Amino acid sequence: MNGWIILDKPVGLGSTQAVGAVKRVCREAGLGKVKVGHGGTLDPLASGVLPIALGEATKLCGRMLDASKIYDFTVTFGTETAGLDAEGEVVATSGVRPTLADVKAVLPRFTGAIEQVPPAYSAIKIDGQRAYDRARKGEEVEMKARAVTIHSLRHAGLDPASMPESDEWTPDQVRGDERGEGRLESITLTAHVSKGTYIRSLARDIAHAVGTVGHVTMLRRTRAGPFGLEQAISLDKLNAFGQGAAQSEVFLPLEAGLVDIPALNLSPEAVGAIRQGRVWTGCSTDDGLYWGRDSEQRPVALIEVLAGTLKVVRGFNL
Repeated sequence: MNGWIILDKPVGLGSTQAVGAVKRVCREAGLGKVKVGHGGTLDPLASGVLPIALGEATKLCGRMLDASKIYDFTVTFGTETAGLDAEGEVVATSGVRPTLADVKAVLPRFTGAIEQVPPAYSAIKIDGQRAYDRARKGEEVEMKARAVTIHSLRHAGLDPASMPESDEWTPDQVRGDERGEGRLESITLTAHVSKGTYIRSLARDIAHAVGTVGHVTMLRRTRAGPFGLEQAISLDKLNAFGQGAAQSEVFLPLEAGLVDIPALNLSPEAVGAIRQGRVWTGCSTDDGLYWGRDSEQRPVALIEVLAGTLKVVRGFNL
């Protein structure tokens, strides 16, 4: 079992609990003890793509954490909570409601490289303690701004290719719960973001930019690195694997996590050198990151090529 299970995590389930569920199902399927890890925490109140690595694929978890992510999220205006989501006490209210034009006007401020202050209720460590632990004790938590990148930010359901030709969102492009008399109670957006981005902070800052307050009432991750919802399975389907369903129904090979990196075909001599930890020179490929594969197309290692020399970043014992 060296590969991936991409779980469509439901609301209410923590990432650690999801890993535990995969371990349990593997035992039920008679696979024994399997090394399991996840490729990026997803809050219990969020749903969507959670890549879970098994066996040798766990060596790619760090790379998955660094990958960009795509989220759909709903900002509900008028109240701000301590956790910036549906949980936590209300800390601010406002009677101001923005229009679609108001929201559209501020979105460019939050696109590209920006500075963002993470929520106090986050897993960031401050003086050795998690910020959320200190916040729950009632301590004043000072969060420092950090640099993140918002690759794109748009109204959910809009085709990005159509946006340059469209000056206004038409009523048909606005979800039913976002209509009304020109003012929005909520709006659903799609964001493609770098690692370290907090969608709850993004929602807070958008609300402040349009002159009100707000918090996240829906958060769904639709893509994490190379994995999307089209590859994700439900908990029911995961549990069916433990009851005898075919492995092909739930399992992706290790190389599914490498599709955004070019493959490099290795000679038997190069494969032998890499597996023995020796340097291999004389490679004519351009410099860069590759995943090396043997003559049977099996992944051998994540490789960096520099001036004709192969350097192993992570080796796979398959």
